[in-house]
Amino acid sequence: MKLFYAAGASSLAPHILLREAGLPFALEKVDLMTKRWSGGDFNATNPKSYVPVLQMEDGDTFTECAVILQFVADLRPERGLMPAPGLRSRYQALEWLNFIGMEIHKNFITPERHGGVSANFLSKTAEGQQATRVRVAPRLAYVDEALRGRDYLMGSSFTAPDAYLFTMLTWARRLDLDLSPWRTLSDYSERIASRPSVREALAVEGPPHSLRP
Repeated sequence: MKLFYAAGASSLAPHILLREAGLPFALEKVDLMTKRWSGGDFNATNPKSYVPVLQMEDGDTFTECAVILQFVADLRPERGLMPAPGLRSRYQALEWLNFIGMEIHKNFITPERHGGVSANFLSKTAEGQQATRVRVAPRLAYVDEALRGRDYLMGSSFTAPDAYLFTMLTWARRLDLDLSPWRTLSDYSERIASRPSVREALAVEGPPHSLRP
């Protein structure tokens, strides 16, 4: 398998989960501004023009973060990264993946245009970043409340939604969104950050580009 990623992008979530699953995979870094990777035009790989993309050995691809996370988790069911199909908890985990994708992830995305190009990027302006903080804060407050008494979103064990949520929390920190008012969420972020899979993924990807000079 091959994961197309950009440092600091939502592709960090499947990168973490691939390591949690112990699956063999290769990484291909994408320049989201130029839409180029080592093999040429990234749009030829994904016409949607964004990461993550998970490419199979036969060339087949998956392109949506929540779906990639489910697929990776199901490749190693013994790791418990998603509840088994048919269990009620499976649908609770899917509910989290959908909430993170639609209510948190999409509210981080700026309507601003960078260099005349519409892109799935965090805002680069002070005004845009403040607007993002206003949109995202109530969603994070909801998660903080839901995490009370839990180590992870699904209870006592790390699952695919945790990889996605942690990635969104790295975006919050890039926008200087103070997590301290949500003590449970802040502690959760530190707990996830200490996992070997997370440390390894962050070290390999390196720092994301700066948002403002």
